[in-house]
Amino acid sequence: MVLAYILTSVILVSLVSFVGIFALHLRPKLLDKILFALVSFAAGALLGAAFLDLLPEALEQVGERIFIYALVGVVVFYMIETFLYWYHCHYGHHHHHAAHHKVHPFAWLNLIGDGVHNFVDGMIIAASYLAGIPIGIATTVAVFLHEIPQELGDFGVLVFGGLSRKKALFFNFLSALTSVLGALVVYFFSTKMDNISGFLVPFAAGGFIYIASADLLPELHKERNINRAVVQLAFFLLGVAIIWLMTVVLPA
Repeated sequence: MVLAYILTSVILVSLVSFVGIFALHLRPKLLDKILFALVSFAAGALLGAAFLDLLPEALEQVGERIFIYALVGVVVFYMIETFLYWYHCHYGHHHHHAAHHKVHPFAWLNLIGDGVHNFVDGMIIAASYLAGIPIGIATTVAVFLHEIPQELGDFGVLVFGGLSRKKALFFNFLSALTSVLGALVVYFFSTKMDNISGFLVPFAAGGFIYIASADLLPELHKERNINRAVVQLAFFLLGVAIIWLMTVVLPA
């Protein structure tokens, strides 16, 4: 039963990689408005999932060690992003002015980095479901919303790197499928190791906290228009509120 939920969720999240199809037909201004709202909502949903779902659930399993495990999650995600960012900037700088008739190395590197990220997403979703189905659903929603703007960006990088639009969609989907592998790894080892979710759940919370605070919130702070900033705050709070409703109010 839990495995069915896990596989359904990771496949659904993997399908977000095809969001580039819709981006092809949207006007730039409309696309900017959609991303503007999604980033705000995703930041609230990720933090809500971490503080309202994952950490409280893990606290019942492993006690105060959750803070160590969550900190490990923050550090690991920081190390991964730093490593990938360095390589991305390195290759991007050398190939920025190159012609687009061939596929440049940074496009493949982006696929590898995205594959690692999706693998971790699959692990996070599986670990959340092992802690409880409501938590798994809430986590899937948060990951799903976070993936939409990211996959749009990945699609743009692949096309810029020399891939055709069809190939970019195809390879982006293959990269997204690593989330299925990550989920299966966690599910398999959960039957071989006692209380693996006691580590993975707060670890995932640390990853969520890092993504929201290091990647998403800084983007929101760039907004200088007061009206748009108020809308951002509203969508951010909406993200928190929906996670609170799904995991605190409805289960009660």
